[in-house]
Amino acid sequence: MPRRRKQDILNETTLFSNIRILKRQVFSVNKKDKKDEIILRQLELIRTMSEHNLNRMGSDFWGDSSSLSPDSPFREYLDKAPQTVDPPKAGGTPPAPAAASTGNSDAQTKQTEETMPPEKIEDLLAELDGYIGLTAIKKEVRSLINMVTVHKLRRENGLPTPDLSLHMVFSGNPGTGKTTVARIMARIYHSLGILSKGHLVEVDRGGLVAGYVGQTAIKTSKVIDSALGGVLFIDEAYALNNGAENDFGQEAINTILKSMEDHRDDLVVIVAGYDGLMDSFIHSNPGLESRFNRFLHFDDYTLDEMMQIFEMRCEKGCYELTEDARPLLREFIQLANTNSISFGNGRGVRNLFEQILVVQANRLAAQSDLSREDLMRITAADIRVAQGKSPEENEIEKAARESI
Repeated sequence: MPRRRKQDILNETTLFSNIRILKRQVFSVNKKDKKDEIILRQLELIRTMSEHNLNRMGSDFWGDSSSLSPDSPFREYLDKAPQTVDPPKAGGTPPAPAAASTGNSDAQTKQTEETMPPEKIEDLLAELDGYIGLTAIKKEVRSLINMVTVHKLRRENGLPTPDLSLHMVFSGNPGTGKTTVARIMARIYHSLGILSKGHLVEVDRGGLVAGYVGQTAIKTSKVIDSALGGVLFIDEAYALNNGAENDFGQEAINTILKSMEDHRDDLVVIVAGYDGLMDSFIHSNPGLESRFNRFLHFDDYTLDEMMQIFEMRCEKGCYELTEDARPLLREFIQLANTNSISFGNGRGVRNLFEQILVVQANRLAAQSDLSREDLMRITAADIRVAQGKSPEENEIEKAARESI
């Protein structure tokens, strides 16, 4: 084995000596100081990493610690250093799979460590019916549940059953409830015994496509593995097929299609996006066309439905609209919703709600002796200020309304 240079040995010995000195210095300043505690943890991490690396280097150069001379300065560290963990043997307990992360650029997912028991289908349907709007979607979901139920009964009675594709395409503008419905669909499939876990893994192009050759398939496969037993929800799926040269989106599509076939008994894929773009995406690939044959369109919310969404947020947050604030709120939503895509339907209502709460908080902060009712009340003045109107305009408009 090659011999180590004296300078390398001296550098490593100096490293451990410096760590000891730093630890003594930190302890001497203030043991109760939080900053010192953080520094100590960092030093301990450095020490542990150094010991681990030294253990590996020592094995490479000298074998195990028994081959070192008794007076070797590294025997102490090699004996105490953590040993490499062997991979699990066949029949042993495999390591827990790492859950994929989700965000706009990474696969965003929440995967429970243990499978939750299936919920009652009646409770899930009651929750679905409680959603505002989505009339056509609720009808489609009920039809799908009926079809799956009959399909299972035929199988249990030994009758032939055709292949049932449960993968779906959700199309519609932003904020129309696509992710919410995808999440409850995962729970419904779990309740019906189709999926073993019933969780949702939400991802977009950034969570599937890598920047170098050969990495996209690996990245996509990890996301799919985290979704097994549940629903893989791909938002803005059309971005995977942008037609650019040297783009790796097609590699992600091919990996997804293969996994849909390999895991067809315990994986459902839902792709979502704008209407026209999703049609082009599905019809751009024969494999996509053959696997996605169930389309659900999400309509924009009406003005009345958006008012209901706002009032629902008020109810959940313990806020109350005054009677004179309601017509102003309706007008505010109507003026803001000039474009369904940019406004974002339910998402846009949420943004308006948060803007109004900021205005209300600013108003209340200038007052004293606030009651519980004061903290809950959203006034017409709050709506006007959220619209960008000045206090003077508020007073003029208020006087004009009172004179009518």
